[in-house]
Amino acid sequence: MGSPPKKTALQRYLSQLQQHPLRTKAITAGVMSGVGDVVSQKLSGIQKIQLRRVLLKVIFAGGFIAPAGHFFHTTLDKFFQGKKDTKTVAKKVVVEQLTLSPLNHLLFMIYYGVVIERTPWNLVRDRIKKTYPTVQLTAWTFFPIVGWINFKYVPLHFRVILHSLVAFFWGIFLTLRARSMTLALAKAK
Repeated sequence: MGSPPKKTALQRYLSQLQQHPLRTKAITAGVMSGVGDVVSQKLSGIQKIQLRRVLLKVIFAGGFIAPAGHFFHTTLDKFFQGKKDTKTVAKKVVVEQLTLSPLNHLLFMIYYGVVIERTPWNLVRDRIKKTYPTVQLTAWTFFPIVGWINFKYVPLHFRVILHSLVAFFWGIFLTLRARSMTLALAKAK
């Protein structure tokens, strides 16, 4: 008798996702956030990777974003009994966009300012007052589409993974946008 065939990396990952969903989603979100930050730093011209920043983003994504998303999606699916009809999906998107989305953005802005940048709270608060509405409004132009796809077509156990993948590109987009705005301001002076 031969040994069973070796599992591919994808098969092992999917097995972990089934056996340990929260842990697997947290690790996935953390890794994607870390890699996304490294890419963002490189694209924004940072010569030496700020490892502390990368690690703190990994902690935030794995310690808050993934667990919050996991429990949010699980609870929402239970509440709506797993339905995927158009009306139910629309309700799920609205609930997500009015609860989890604003909370994630607000807490990330606080965490980024206070913990990652080590900026005093009063300055972080002032920055949030000025920029949070724009950040959230920008997110609302894009993330409802992601939410629709997620709730309509993506199985429950992959939803946080899809959000992590989108957040990977979203973070890079925001970094490049901030860099272009900084360069434009520097040229104007």
